[in-house]
Amino acid sequence: MDNINEHKDIPKWAFEKIEIIKPDPMWEDKGIQEKEELCNLLSPFGVKQVEHIGSTAIPNLPAKPIIDLMASIPSFQHINKIVKNLSLHDWHYVPPELDNQPWRRFFVKVKDDKRVAHLHLMQEGEDRWEKQLEFRNKLRTNAHLAEEYASIKSQLAQEFNNDRERYTEAKTEFINKVLFNSGV
Repeated sequence: MDNINEHKDIPKWAFEKIEIIKPDPMWEDKGIQEKEELCNLLSPFGVKQVEHIGSTAIPNLPAKPIIDLMASIPSFQHINKIVKNLSLHDWHYVPPELDNQPWRRFFVKVKDDKRVAHLHLMQEGEDRWEKQLEFRNKLRTNAHLAEEYASIKSQLAQEFNNDRERYTEAKTEFINKVLFNSGV
């Protein structure tokens, strides 16, 4: 059993349960709003493109009520300045040694101890950039794939309710099927 003192410095939002809710028509507007804010905050660091990705970017898809965004940056050279700048706007930095995804820098926007947005900051030319867009666009244009993904996410959210990493890992098979099967 976990020792409660082990986690005393870890914020509540880091242990949020996975909750998949019905599609919210406001997600598109929230995505636009977050995207515009990030463009303004990150443009001094060379960011020219911010994209709304993830399930909230796909109309009529049940999702965790968290707006996922990604931004492309020339390098991570100024990450400390970026962290300082974003922290003034409710963004919390998850360092690579905790995130375990060295190809990105990850931020979580928090309101009232709950995640409201994620930012995946990637260097220009990162292969995952195009894959994220391709996956989002395929689900936007293929209702059958979106329905299948909704079903998988619902099942996995129940199975891995308290384990975001395992939930995310378990979706990989479906994501790869969408990305790498030309017949899909």
